[in-house]
Amino acid sequence: MSTHSLETDLKTLTAIKEARTFYVPPQIGLLELKGADRDRFLHNQTTNNINALAVGCYCDTVFVNSTGRTLDLTRVYKQENALWVKTSPQRRQFLWEWMDRYLFPMDKVELTDLSNQFTCMSLVGPTVAEALQSLDFPLPEVNQFVTVPLGTDPVLLTASNDLDLPGYTLIVPLTALPPLENLLLEKGFLTISDRLWEHCRIMQGRPIPDQELTEYYNPLEAGLWRTVSFEKGCYIGQETIARLNTYKGVKQRLWGVQLSEVVSPGTVVTIGAEKVGILTSMTDLEMPFGLAYIRTKAGGEGLQVQLGNASGKVVAVPFLSHEYYQPNR
Repeated sequence: MSTHSLETDLKTLTAIKEARTFYVPPQIGLLELKGADRDRFLHNQTTNNINALAVGCYCDTVFVNSTGRTLDLTRVYKQENALWVKTSPQRRQFLWEWMDRYLFPMDKVELTDLSNQFTCMSLVGPTVAEALQSLDFPLPEVNQFVTVPLGTDPVLLTASNDLDLPGYTLIVPLTALPPLENLLLEKGFLTISDRLWEHCRIMQGRPIPDQELTEYYNPLEAGLWRTVSFEKGCYIGQETIARLNTYKGVKQRLWGVQLSEVVSPGTVVTIGAEKVGILTSMTDLEMPFGLAYIRTKAGGEGLQVQLGNASGKVVAVPFLSHEYYQPNR
């Protein structure tokens, strides 16, 4: 686990905004699907259009249950002979068992857990691309990934990171991590601590399991509209999600909340005596700021709310959107 002093975190936060940094999480989830039916199978398990994904491209997609409630936000990479699914670490075993449960004997799908062989490195900052080019790394186009030779261990470089901040993501064999870290440190990268990453996650609005992504909420309430294809046809939970869009039935939405003081996740959000939502995540590294689900009828951006003794203002966050899908006519 990466820990820094507050002074170091604030210095690194400046580098996130002005220079270059990297973050390596304590663990990741990485599942591999092989076999002739892999695309069709995963297409039927998640919200995005996996069948339309070209080799060398990736997309974000959500696993949902039969009632359309969120299980995990994942990223799928389509390779020549396999699909890699990057999951939240706390959902890796659950999703492996979930997919295994839906595999029929005739399905030509081989499911493997690669989580103990790889890690993920998020590169964040406006000068990351310049540094990678100086190392002769090929830079992928939007929504694409490339393989980068690094000694005997090729790494996978994708054209974005998990926070929608400027930068890239590397999926790295564990054996290649130490030399890669040294290479980046020599290029002036600073390391992001776990606390700072969590701060950036909340400020950007990326939802995670057990906090924003639970079986109480669906992907549309969580603001993950970009991960949902309304044209792909049937998948687990599809009918519920389609109805919510058709009848504009999203009852609550995930927002950022600027706060006057620190409050604990789980605190009820109120307007006067009326309960209108609940706080799911909290950071106070720069200022008190949280994520909260707010009832749609209560309002959205600009809404003034109370959380115990704290006052708050509801604000939009970059990672999320709340616009209903309109099919092209």
